[in-house]
Amino acid sequence: MIVDNALWSSLPVPALLLDASDIIIASNPAAESFLNISSKGLQGQRLWEKVLIDAPLERPFARARENRTSLFVNDVDVGSGERPPMMCNLQFAPLQGTDDTMIVMISPREIASRINQNHSSGKAAKSAIGMAEMLAHEIKNPLAGITGAAQLLSMGLSAEDQEMTDLIVAESRRIVKLLEQVEQFGNLRPPELRPVNIHDILDRARQSAAVGFGAHMLIVEEYDPSLPQTMADGDQLLQVFLNLLKNASEACKEAGTIRLHTFYDAALRVRRADGTQARLPLQVEVIDDGPGLPPEIADDVFEPFVSGRENGTGLGLALVSKLIGDAGGWISVDSVPGRTVFRISLPVAPNENEEGVK
Repeated sequence: MIVDNALWSSLPVPALLLDASDIIIASNPAAESFLNISSKGLQGQRLWEKVLIDAPLERPFARARENRTSLFVNDVDVGSGERPPMMCNLQFAPLQGTDDTMIVMISPREIASRINQNHSSGKAAKSAIGMAEMLAHEIKNPLAGITGAAQLLSMGLSAEDQEMTDLIVAESRRIVKLLEQVEQFGNLRPPELRPVNIHDILDRARQSAAVGFGAHMLIVEEYDPSLPQTMADGDQLLQVFLNLLKNASEACKEAGTIRLHTFYDAALRVRRADGTQARLPLQVEVIDDGPGLPPEIADDVFEPFVSGRENGTGLGLALVSKLIGDAGGWISVDSVPGRTVFRISLPVAPNENEEGVK
């Protein structure tokens, strides 16, 4: 089987594997129970004929398959001829290590709400991350063996043949790096919240970007010097700013401008999942003049595995969203061609003057 049997059977959400023709080639026990159809009854059947989805998804799914990208659909009725429909979230993604196999994960709303209740965006697909973490752990060991075998084979080969073994080694290492990113996402330590100066963190991120991935960009500071401190984990906040600066730099392949804008908005309040309101007056905007987000992913950029770049992992912004949410903050994006704004809203540290005036 393409996926480890124990891991596949342990998945808490219904999941299906599809071949290149959208034929179901495997189903986990949760899918059989949810659809009320046995594995034998599902296998060999076309997804769109066996699983009733109340949305026109065949064309978007075909594009996702063609581009080897993920597709997320929220709040759609899913059922079968054997059971009535239920409101669900759907996640489609290419299965790493295969050419054309796709995985479909069905999250009934009552399951999805429990999974996402503590996430700042309310939409993070942690079930997909859990699946990826388990696969990452299982895949890294055989990849190490493949890399070692390729290196041994390269000894004594001609230069032309060595190009092939070098390719195997390089691609294996690239996959390992991706798997490490997936594992990092799922195993973040809890934030160590303490009062920090936003501008100190921004300056560290700006300096790092200016001598590295953002050397081709003009980075402009538009700071409000009267801002009070915020409660955050300094290292994790630095990681957030570096990710956003890297995204902006990569969006502008040639020269461009990134503006770092900070200001105070006393009126901003966010309603949390428990119904309480939180004041998040400290605002940080990372603004670039690149081409903007692709329209088809603009609403889902903070979801895991959603990426607008070729070979992108789709974990960078999901990680940013998780870190900001864990710090009690909020992140949003507004994007049109020529202007993309990622806005982070953060709380004021205790005992600070919330008017932001010194």
